[in-house]
Amino acid sequence: MLVDGGRLFARQLKREGVEQIFTVCGGQIMPVIYGCRAEGIKVIDVRHENAGVHAADAYARAAGRPGVVLATVTPGAMQTMQGVFEARASGSPVLVISASVGVDDFDTGAEQDMGMDTIAALRGNTLWSAKIFETERIPEYVAKAFRQMLGASPGPAYLETPVNIMKARVEMDGVRFPEKSRTSAQAFGDPARIDAAAQLLVEAERPVLVIGDAAVFTAEGGREAVTALSAHLRMPVCATAMARGLFGDEDDVLFRIGEGALCEADVIVTLAAAMNFRLNNGKPPLINENARFVQIHPDVRMIGFNCPADVGIVAGAGAAAGQLLEAVQKRTAKRQDDAWAKRAEALHAAYRAEWNEGYAADIGKPMHPGRLAAEVSKFLNEEAPDWSVAADGGDAYEWILRTVRARAPGQIVGYGANGTIGVGQGFAMGLWLARGKPVLEYTGDGSIGFYLGEFDTMARFGMRIICVVSNDAQWGMVKMAETMRSADEVKQGYIATTLVERRYEKIAEALGGYGEYVEDIKEVIPAIKRAYHSGKPSIINVRVADGYPCPFTVMYGCGGRPLTKEEIAAYYAKP
Repeated sequence: MLVDGGRLFARQLKREGVEQIFTVCGGQIMPVIYGCRAEGIKVIDVRHENAGVHAADAYARAAGRPGVVLATVTPGAMQTMQGVFEARASGSPVLVISASVGVDDFDTGAEQDMGMDTIAALRGNTLWSAKIFETERIPEYVAKAFRQMLGASPGPAYLETPVNIMKARVEMDGVRFPEKSRTSAQAFGDPARIDAAAQLLVEAERPVLVIGDAAVFTAEGGREAVTALSAHLRMPVCATAMARGLFGDEDDVLFRIGEGALCEADVIVTLAAAMNFRLNNGKPPLINENARFVQIHPDVRMIGFNCPADVGIVAGAGAAAGQLLEAVQKRTAKRQDDAWAKRAEALHAAYRAEWNEGYAADIGKPMHPGRLAAEVSKFLNEEAPDWSVAADGGDAYEWILRTVRARAPGQIVGYGANGTIGVGQGFAMGLWLARGKPVLEYTGDGSIGFYLGEFDTMARFGMRIICVVSNDAQWGMVKMAETMRSADEVKQGYIATTLVERRYEKIAEALGGYGEYVEDIKEVIPAIKRAYHSGKPSIINVRVADGYPCPFTVMYGCGGRPLTKEEIAAYYAKP
């Protein structure tokens, strides 16, 4: 049977377990789109390539397997770059496939002719990129891309082929499709190092376990082991954004109090975690300066990163967790003493005290932004515990992530160390396709504006996504931080940081969805329920007060020194 290169792409994607791709159509890539249809791969045609990358990114994080994006020649490929950078920073395996002008048109000034420049542009943000010049070798390159994406530190890859190679027809029977071209096996830790780590834990009086984002792709077998290890040692757990819910249910208090307990921990075990700014680079005041570290990671380069590795173990997260549990159980009986757990809970309560003030604030109308996040989380935690959550924005992101709970792998997705905003609609679509559960997208009025057209995509594909907009008519995190650190400038008036209160809910209605505008805190949950029962993608546009920064923004704005309430009030006095 004669087939073109597009069908070969699709056939190998199918063999790699791909169930859907995200794309914006283009004439040069239609062979792949037709090939996907023929192979039974669902084609989700989005309104912007970068939103498609965010969707593939969230899909990869929630499903634990790569997401795929198909982008058209040059402009389409270049539109993916910011999303690819976010995937790289978050260690998310996303494959971008594109075309180029035909070989005969290279360097002739043909429309969209960028020669090898798209490869050069994408190479800097991917783990691996390649241009394919032989139709028959397309499956080989796809298989290699999957191996590269799922290495010790996962991330994105890019493949490109000239359109004449894409459209060339070859005999299917003459094409070699790679067999058994990759493994899902995990590395197991050196037994001597596992024993050393177990001994440190047994001797520890105040242990804490930190689970990092990279654990997602080596998680097999780890959930039961981590839950049992935490229970055996009465050990608090802290999980970074992608790893929340992966190894334990946050209804278990031990899985909610680890972050605040790090300041007094004497032994800290990091499981596939990057000790970056989210963990204060492993330093005080977040982390006890005298703590000893057991660092476990599948990538040897991440062991000793920013903080010392008293014991360093190269291993997959799930495999090492099982080994560590077994070694600990051999050395000590299950602890009955709850003194450290209770102390950790008190430490965490103190650590979250300023956040909790915002969550409980009752200031009337417009409502406190923290109070909105708490109300939305109350609904999710009590009435919709299996829904997915896509977090976006600056302050909005910080408020929601600290009050909603994760119970299952991939349930909550937020941006990683790159701090990319505008990811919400893409993340929500990826979560819907990965988990098949309703999605609550929580975002600010700045971030929602990046890809509003994707509400059309959601409506066309029947996605049950409800977006709650925390609308304070400003680029909140930047404006509020500038209020604190650039007082002389702010006295001259705000510039480039203010917005107008817009009726975003009407955009949902115009694009086939459902919308409501809310001002009363008592109407937030009823509005979410009405949106759900509409069966349509929805926007609940909620007016919140400005001038109430989250504690993260306060620290960011004042250079790390906590402010008194009087100072905050003075900073937010209108200029």
